[in-house]
Amino acid sequence: MTFSPFYMGNHTTPWDDQMVQQSYTAAENWGFQVNFMVPLDKRGLEQCRAIAARQQAKMELDYELVRVLKCGELQQKGFMLIPGSRVYHMCSDVIPISAWKKAEQKVLKCKEPPKPWYKPWYKPKETCKMSSLTVQRKDTTPNLDGPNDLQPAPKTSIVIEQEAKKIVVEKKATKETK
Repeated sequence: MTFSPFYMGNHTTPWDDQMVQQSYTAAENWGFQVNFMVPLDKRGLEQCRAIAARQQAKMELDYELVRVLKCGELQQKGFMLIPGSRVYHMCSDVIPISAWKKAEQKVLKCKEPPKPWYKPWYKPKETCKMSSLTVQRKDTTPNLDGPNDLQPAPKTSIVIEQEAKKIVVEKKATKETK
C-alpha cells in the first residue's frame, strides 16, 4: 500500500490590454492518493526472496574477505590482537599459508600408516600424538599463561549471533518461569 498526499495551487492576476489589474484568482487543490498492490502470482515474491538471499550471502562473503584482508595486513605490519580482548576472535583464525602447510604436513605424517618392518617386534611402531591441526604445541594447559598455550577457538560472526540469540531465549525463559 502506498499513500501519496498532493497539493496543486494556482495564484493568478489577470491583466487587460492596458495593463490594468482586473482581478485576482486563487485556486488550490489538496488531496491524497492510496494505491493497493496485489501480486497476481507468487513467482515475483520467490524471485525477490532469492535475490535477497544472494545479496545477503554476498554481503557475508564481503565481510569475511575484508576481515581476513585487514587481519593479514595487521600481521604483515607486525601487530596482533591481544588474546582475551573483545575483538581477538576476529583475527584468531587468520594464519600464514606457510604455517598451515607446516602443520598440515605434521598431521598428514601422523595419519599415514608407519612403514612396514621386516620384524616389527624389534622396533616399536610410531604413535601419533596429534589428532588435528589445533593441537600443535606441547603445553596444553588452557590458562593462557605462556606462549605455548592453546588459544580459544575462533568465533565467527555467525557463532556470536547464535550465542546472543541463545542468551536472549534463556533470559525470556527465566522471566516466564518467575
